[in-house]
Amino acid sequence: MTTTTHEFSPFVPGEKALEASQLPDKAVRLATASAKLSGNLADETRNTIRRYMAVINSYYSNLIEGNKTRPHEIRAAQKGAFSKDPAKRDLQQESVSHIQLQNWIADQAIDQDVLYSPDFFKSIHRKFYQGIPENLWLLKDRQGEVKGKVVPGEWRTELVDVGQHVPPKPEDLGSLMQQFCNVYHPKRHSGDKKFIAAMCAHHRLVWIHPFADGNGRVARLFTDEALKSIGLESYGVWCLSRGLARSSDQYKTLLARADNSRQGDHDGRGALSEKHLLNFCDFMLDTAIDQIDYISDLLQLNEIHKRIDSYIQARNDERVSGVKGKLKEAAGLILYNAFVKGELERSLVYELSGMPERSARRLLGQLKDDGLLSETSAKSPLKWEIPEHAEPWYFPNLTPGV
Repeated sequence: MTTTTHEFSPFVPGEKALEASQLPDKAVRLATASAKLSGNLADETRNTIRRYMAVINSYYSNLIEGNKTRPHEIRAAQKGAFSKDPAKRDLQQESVSHIQLQNWIADQAIDQDVLYSPDFFKSIHRKFYQGIPENLWLLKDRQGEVKGKVVPGEWRTELVDVGQHVPPKPEDLGSLMQQFCNVYHPKRHSGDKKFIAAMCAHHRLVWIHPFADGNGRVARLFTDEALKSIGLESYGVWCLSRGLARSSDQYKTLLARADNSRQGDHDGRGALSEKHLLNFCDFMLDTAIDQIDYISDLLQLNEIHKRIDSYIQARNDERVSGVKGKLKEAAGLILYNAFVKGELERSLVYELSGMPERSARRLLGQLKDDGLLSETSAKSPLKWEIPEHAEPWYFPNLTPGV
């Protein structure tokens, strides 16, 4: 018997269930908080944070799958400094591939028709696996015995079981994924209900389990892009995967519960449980809002100013690892203004320093050498940056300590 979209209905909770829930209000809060965060940041500052957060997103998304490679190890790998341990090296490469894929997706400026197409899912799966060592393509059973190999960018060809859930038959995946794209395309949903539909789609994609492996990463990458495509302009400054990883057990439990069949007449009208789908969406929206709030609090102007000054003080107390040399107090004012404006002309840097030009040039050189400011040429404006040694002060608790 052919599997159809009816098997994973309801696609979103019904109107009655939504009216009795907090999902619509939370969707509005998500959109509002995201817009406020985006509007409070200069374009160049927002882009700097997004580049930095690509590593953080990779770290947390892969952590959910058991890859514990830390951000500093990922950054080392990006520079070609891989571990001598083969297993650790492979996991570093997995993380780097994830980041390269994020960057590739961002560079495509993908429209919704492309995003919601089976070929897009195949392409991100293909590019991820082609970027990792082939020994990570191996499929193993619960006893650790090799039972097959992932084919990058191709639907799975075998029946599988995921916990208590038995995903659809392989021969149905092509048509099922096309139907999935049709029912979750944003044009099918209005207003803030688009955000609820995106969270529902996250579960339903995992339920279909279209690939032999890598479905969780594909689902999170897709959800990242889906949220951006429906108007969350600040996405990338914050990342959903951080929240999901910090509540990994709950995330996986709610995913599994949403696989359950309908539980009687008061559980919607679809094949699957409306109640559990609603609970999953509630968790996802809460997690997204929590991550926006976390970053928004950190990036309030008075707060970022305090933390930049704390970083300067820590440098002068020799409490910052990975960099040497004290900084003049004027460095704090320069870095704060670079954050607020996104970029600074050199003349303004000299003015903010309050020093003679020769001393100001020396301080500017130090800030560039330490990665706190960047330039594209000797005469270009200077941009605020987030070197690894400054992260614990700029973004406390963003990642676990080393």
